[in-house]
Amino acid sequence: MTLKNLGYDDHFEGFFKPFEKDGYVAGRVTLKHKRSYRVVTETRELLCEVSGKFSFEATEREDYPAVGDWVAVKEMSGENRGIIHRLLPRKSKFSRKTAGVSTEEQIVATNVDTIFLVNSLNEDLNVRRIERYLLLSWESGANPVIVLTKSDLCSDLASKIAQIESVALGVPVIPVSVVTEEGLDQLTSYLQQGKTVALLGSSGVGKSTLTNFFLGNEKQKVQEIRGTDDKGRHTTTHRELVLLPNGGILIDTPGMRELQLWDSDHGVSESFSDIEKASMDCKFRDCQHEKEPGCAVKAKIKAGEIEEARLNSYKKLLRELAYLDRKQDKRAQAEQKKLWKSVSVQSNKR
Repeated sequence: MTLKNLGYDDHFEGFFKPFEKDGYVAGRVTLKHKRSYRVVTETRELLCEVSGKFSFEATEREDYPAVGDWVAVKEMSGENRGIIHRLLPRKSKFSRKTAGVSTEEQIVATNVDTIFLVNSLNEDLNVRRIERYLLLSWESGANPVIVLTKSDLCSDLASKIAQIESVALGVPVIPVSVVTEEGLDQLTSYLQQGKTVALLGSSGVGKSTLTNFFLGNEKQKVQEIRGTDDKGRHTTTHRELVLLPNGGILIDTPGMRELQLWDSDHGVSESFSDIEKASMDCKFRDCQHEKEPGCAVKAKIKAGEIEEARLNSYKKLLRELAYLDRKQDKRAQAEQKKLWKSVSVQSNKR
């Protein structure tokens, strides 16, 4: 095992060098459970916690290590344990808003080269959900690939692919079947030595089945899709980074029942480039693509080049992002007020 096998490259080496002289070792987080981390180094696997200074300086959830992160670790003598002292800057980061009413970031996976957006070719195939995944994938800094599983059970494969390609502009769309092994060689081409691929998608779409295939064993327990509503059960219960026999690196994630947006301005431009490009030809710069005269987007919808549903999805996602920005701004103001109140109290005590 070498660090290069784990995805270590010049980017991380440059940031780690200042810590090397102090006896730290570089390691990659393969599993996280609450505030405990499993970290793999060049020589062994360690159970780690963050240092007291690390915890004190961390102000947000994103400041803590996530699966896929590279960290500077101080090994504890005589036992397979260590203390994480530094988090190395990330190359990519797939995030979503935490479920519920709180406005916090939940990091799903970091330092990923390619994201497999896994969808099942059954009645649960949802184009609007794929748009949301694509938006967050582009924002993450990784390259998305849409994987359509259970292709052997699909009777109208060509129309389904065309439907997905209409919203996945420039993104590879690969139908696969573990039963017939169709398309699996195309996926394997992304799983090169030292390259990291994350599997993302809803429950029951076949992520664990793909993991089994790439690993060549039954590491992940596969559950059948519920026959009543064509939706899957959760199989993977935690995020985990695993090394594949061919040298590739895979991050498997639990199925997401809720995918709320998080800081996705760049992702909107990438995912809806057709709408944003068309809007440049609108008569009015602030055109809302409603009933304004000279709307180029509406003209393309009338010509059948853009679907009305796609424009509605675009507007809905923009509203969500605007609402998220307002909530984040209020939260920042509240935290600033709390900080100054604390400083004032401490000053009065002196």
